[in-house]
Amino acid sequence: MARLAQVTSSRNREVVAGFDNYADAERAVDSLSDKGFPVEHTTISGVGLRMVEDVLGRLTYPKAAGLGALNGLWIGLLFGVFLALFTTNAVAWFAVILWALLWGAVVGAVAALIWHALSGGRRDFLSASQLIADRYEVLVDPAHAERARELLQTSQS
Repeated sequence: MARLAQVTSSRNREVVAGFDNYADAERAVDSLSDKGFPVEHTTISGVGLRMVEDVLGRLTYPKAAGLGALNGLWIGLLFGVFLALFTTNAVAWFAVILWALLWGAVVGAVAALIWHALSGGRRDFLSASQLIADRYEVLVDPAHAERARELLQTSQS
């Protein structure tokens, strides 16, 4: 609930600078911080947001099984290391981890195959999504806005 209050309070903030990319907005806030400005009164806001999804390829049963096995390996490693902590010698330690990796890969592949089969051909492609803004604005509480503008102007000179 406290986080929600922080988000809604940023609507009362004033724009003190605008940038074409996030890195420049981040550098501006870092510059304010370096000059002792109370950056807890600052927000970086993306304006003109859009979601872009790049299609990476077709999701086939072999790809689904392979990706599921890779995910299962990570889960198997996690469980294997945890269970290996309770072993008494190095051979048992490695055996438990290898066994967990094997079962993690098998369970992951089977689960992914079942999930892919149940999708019925809907969304049978791989993709990567990202949220992109047209520009970024640095916003500051009204009580600190003028000081922020001054500090940012001196850093641009």
